[in-house]
Amino acid sequence: MKCHEVDYEIFGDDMQIVEVELDPSETVIAEAGAMNYMEDKISFETKMGDGSKPVGGILDSLIHVGKRVLTGESIFMTHFTNIGTGKKRVAFAAPYPGKIIPIDMAKIGEELICQKDAFLCAALGTEITISFQRKLGTGFFGGEGFILQRLKGDGMAFVHIGGTVIKRELNNEILRVDTGCIAAFTTGIDYSIERAGNLKSMVFGGEGLFLATLQGTGTVYLQSLPFSRLANRVLQASSGMSSKGEGSVIGGLGDLFGDQ
Repeated sequence: MKCHEVDYEIFGDDMQIVEVELDPSETVIAEAGAMNYMEDKISFETKMGDGSKPVGGILDSLIHVGKRVLTGESIFMTHFTNIGTGKKRVAFAAPYPGKIIPIDMAKIGEELICQKDAFLCAALGTEITISFQRKLGTGFFGGEGFILQRLKGDGMAFVHIGGTVIKRELNNEILRVDTGCIAAFTTGIDYSIERAGNLKSMVFGGEGLFLATLQGTGTVYLQSLPFSRLANRVLQASSGMSSKGEGSVIGGLGDLFGDQ
């Protein structure tokens, strides 16, 4: 086994925390700022990279930094190591409402493709890189852009998915999904897009102009609440709030006559 072997426990419902148990000298890596709490004798260090490969020269470092910038994540990752003699725990929190999904990478072919902000933490030895969308139309209209995250390894990895999670196993099947609701899928799945019906359905159907098509054999994780949808709803609600209070009749009349 290349990756460190870690144990874990997940707490909570909608705003979850994953608590990772480390044996002496074991390490877990995480996105910067994801740590929630840690026990004594846990050492942490911010490094440029996931530590899955030996540190190369300046060119290798620049290439890795460039990949991290393309995904919109911090160029640094935090490495948490148990420097004590007994088992120690460190916990990581979900960034917004949803579920933390534990993935045993060895059981899914040691590779997972997921949306750019899905990765939360993983056992040391897991490689976090990028996956380009080879089809131009999928990159423009697929909901996730040209770039997805690609996780490689044979240990435990933890991804965060918005809202309720649906896990579907496809056996040479086709599944059509709203473009923003695809959270992750294994490498046996082909990802493309298609128009959402005829012109009338595209304009008035309320489902957007395009749907994502997932085809093949493998595992698909779907989410009910993409972060982009949550952010849009929050912005809409905040822009419609009156200083006189939401639901206030007086506030509504004031807005009607231009009294802000």
